[in-house]
Amino acid sequence: MSALPQPSPDALAHSNKLRDLINHDIALQDGWIPFSRYMELALYAPGLGYYSAGAHKFGAAGDFVTAPEISPLFGRTLARQIVEIMVQSAPVILELGAGSGKLAVDILSELEKLNSLPTRYDILEISTDLRQRQKLLLQEHVPHLINRVHWLDALPDKISGCVLANEVLDALPVHLVRWANGEISERGVLCIDEQLTWDERAPQSRMLHHYALEMSKLVVPADNMLSEISLAARGLVSSLSERLDKGVLLFIDYGFGAREYYHPQRNNGTLMCHYRHHAHDDPFFLPGLQDITVHVDFTAVAESAIDVGLHLYGYTTQAHFLINCGITELLNDTSPSKVLQYLSFSSQLQKLTSPAEMGELFKVIALGKGINEPLRGFVAGDKSRSL
Repeated sequence: MSALPQPSPDALAHSNKLRDLINHDIALQDGWIPFSRYMELALYAPGLGYYSAGAHKFGAAGDFVTAPEISPLFGRTLARQIVEIMVQSAPVILELGAGSGKLAVDILSELEKLNSLPTRYDILEISTDLRQRQKLLLQEHVPHLINRVHWLDALPDKISGCVLANEVLDALPVHLVRWANGEISERGVLCIDEQLTWDERAPQSRMLHHYALEMSKLVVPADNMLSEISLAARGLVSSLSERLDKGVLLFIDYGFGAREYYHPQRNNGTLMCHYRHHAHDDPFFLPGLQDITVHVDFTAVAESAIDVGLHLYGYTTQAHFLINCGITELLNDTSPSKVLQYLSFSSQLQKLTSPAEMGELFKVIALGKGINEPLRGFVAGDKSRSL
């Protein structure tokens, strides 16, 4: 870890405050907390967690780059799919975890060009800091549309239209589970001499134990396999599904179906941390200053929605989805005579769709009700059978 960039004194003091809070929480819980609780505090502790504090997270100055930060082509292409969904449901968009606000800017700008603006663009954002940044960016780029944007503190009781979540599920707290010698254990966190360390115990909830057993039956994990189960992702998808009257839940994230997710060759799971554009696997390094993330089990996402009555409208790679929705046509809108701009957009498209970049690892899944026409994003390359 010594090779990673060193934090400023203020940033280090911030991290130490969060570490003290985590140590106190461990002490209150009889000396042990599940990793899901550690991840929750590290990312979302009020005023201290990674997503709750004020450090830059997105783009070149942050810790990672998301698709909207890479190119406006991403949001512009996505807008074409959203139009189809709104026409068949309601002219409302709900974005979960809007990041810097760049995706909202690009979608609204493109929908205005298409004469298909929503009556409302709702954003559910738990970070006060990110809310402020989103408002500033929207006011800078689409000030005449700001009256359509509303920030929510909780999910609405009823939802119609398009619910959009780009790289949200991967940042929800997960439980770490080990399958070894025919037994199932849960990995948690201890504090010994003020140092955070691992410790494993029997699963602390019946629900977690249930899903761990189901995985054992479905995919037969390798003996001595460590992986993740996200009860939080299942809970969020279920809550959205129960509230959806008519429309589509559109999730975009990196991940796999269950059989690939729990493949014996992936016996150390998918947990990763991101700090100043460096990836590593130590979640105890500078809590509050780094992102902690896991890949998404899209089979669990689909099952959670289908169990409460939603339909699976499609599941495919980001590359297929964007191409189906016309990203190459958008590139062609830029005249090749504008050489620098055309080459820049061409490079951005490559990052979004190349199998060596985001094209294959990132997936798009659509779940919903009341939609009768096929969604263009899934007309080719559908991978639903892999779930």
